[in-house]
Amino acid sequence: MLIISGLTVSGAHDPEEDKQTLDDLIVRTGKGDREAFAELYGRTRAAVYAMALSYLKNAEDAEDTAQDTFVKVLTSSGTYVPKGTPMAWILTITRNLSLMRMRRRMREGELSPEEWDAIPEDAPRVTSEDRLILGEAMRSLTDEERRIVLLHASSGLKHRETAKLLELPLSTVLSKYNRAIKKLQSVLKGELV
Repeated sequence: MLIISGLTVSGAHDPEEDKQTLDDLIVRTGKGDREAFAELYGRTRAAVYAMALSYLKNAEDAEDTAQDTFVKVLTSSGTYVPKGTPMAWILTITRNLSLMRMRRRMREGELSPEEWDAIPEDAPRVTSEDRLILGEAMRSLTDEERRIVLLHASSGLKHRETAKLLELPLSTVLSKYNRAIKKLQSVLKGELV
């Protein structure tokens, strides 16, 4: 759970319970259980979308990449082995697909990013006013800081897992996360414009 000046970004979760649940849902999806896939989608959609949007900065491309991620999860879940963090497995797929889309856009010369807005409309416990305030605060962060905060806050990844996923040293992730939280607190307190 991330709380910034009294504003809760995501609900409290037991990370070990979430890991076991996601592992189970992926395994069941691999066995053809469509209800498990629907639940997996519901539990991870916001984090997948936020990850894609943090790379692509285009809502349409992020939505397409999120959908591609879930197609890949559906087709690859039969070979999934429950080791490590299931959310990291899903977000690695998202990251790879986002990078592929970025490379394709660069080759096609269509790199025109939209304004960044990583909080989906149906995020639980976040009002439209909270979404506006958070969106403004998040714009004060660099792309890398935003990714680190989102991976930790909306995905529940540990800093070590975030570092591995983003291929950054743990010390860099920790310092950028702490700096980002301080920036967010300052913005939310009205200290920065």
